[in-house]
Amino acid sequence: MQIEAWAESWPIAGSFAIARGSKREANVVVARVSDGGIAGCGECVPYARYGETVDSVRRAIETVAADGLDRLTLARRLPAGAARNALDCALWDYEAKRAGRSAASLAGLGPLAPLLTAYTISLDAAEAMAAKALSARHLPLLKLKLGGEGDVERLQQVRAACPQTRLIADANESWTAALLEPLLAAAAATGIELIEQPLPAGADAALAAIKRVVAVCADESLHTRADLEPLSGRYDAVNIKLDKAGGLTEGLALAAAARARGFKVMVGSMVATSLSMAPATLLAQDADWVDLDGPLLLARDREPSLEYDGARLKPPGPELWG
Repeated sequence: MQIEAWAESWPIAGSFAIARGSKREANVVVARVSDGGIAGCGECVPYARYGETVDSVRRAIETVAADGLDRLTLARRLPAGAARNALDCALWDYEAKRAGRSAASLAGLGPLAPLLTAYTISLDAAEAMAAKALSARHLPLLKLKLGGEGDVERLQQVRAACPQTRLIADANESWTAALLEPLLAAAAATGIELIEQPLPAGADAALAAIKRVVAVCADESLHTRADLEPLSGRYDAVNIKLDKAGGLTEGLALAAAARARGFKVMVGSMVATSLSMAPATLLAQDADWVDLDGPLLLARDREPSLEYDGARLKPPGPELWG
C-alpha cells in the first residue's frame, strides 16, 4: 500500500465568519491510498481549535506505516482527528473500489437517500444576517452563526425576515454562563430548534443546572465515543463531524452509541469540498439534523462533485467517492 498526502486551498464565496474569526479560503488536506492499481481518496480540514495545522496533518498522514494498513490498525496508529479522518475515508473508498461495491453497502446500509442540509448564515451584525437570511428564505433550514453579545437582536431580526423558515443556531462556545438562560429564552421565543455548543467545552456543566428550553447540541465537547458519558444531562443532541471523530469508522460507531444513550444526532462538517462531504452522507442517513453545506459556501468545488438541488443533497457517485 502506498500513502500520499497534499494540501489544497479552495476559495470561499465572500467570507465565512464564526465567533472565533473569519476566513476567505478552505484549507484542506487530501490523502490517497493505492496498491499501484486501485486508489482511494479522503479529505480533511485541519482545525487550529484542536491544535492542527495543514503541515502537521499532512506530516501525520505521511508518517503512517503503509504495511498492513487497514481501518482497524489505523485507529491504533493515529489519534482521532483530521489526519485519521482523511486516511480512514480514503481506505473506505479504496475498499469499495476493490470490492466493486458501494461504501454504503460495505457499511451495511441500503441505497442512500437524498438529504436535506442546513444552509449557514455567517456571523455578522443583526441587520446583515437578516438580509442574508432573507435572500436564502427559499431554503427550508438555515443555520445561524452566533457570537454572544448582540445575539438577541440577531435572532429577532432573522426571525422577522424569515417567519416561516426552520432555524438552528451555533454559538461556537461564545456564550458565558450569565448569558446562557436569557439567550436560550430568546432562542425559544424566536422558534430556534437547536443551539450548538453555547458554552466553552470544559465549562459546560452549567447546562445541567438549568431548564433547557431549547435543545442544546454538543459540538466542540464531543469528538469520539469516549466523550459521551459526561455529556448526559448537559446536552440533548450531539454534532458528529468526521474530522473530530477521526473518520467514518468511528463516526458510525459514535452515532450508534449516541442514539443508545438517548441523544439526538446532528451530522456536520467543516467548510470543504464535496470529497469531505461524501463520506458523511452515509452517516447522515438517519440524522435529526444535517449540516453538509460546505461546498455551497465555496466559490468553486472540485470535479466531480456532489449534486445539490437547493438544500437537497444527492448521494455521491462512485467517481467522487465510495
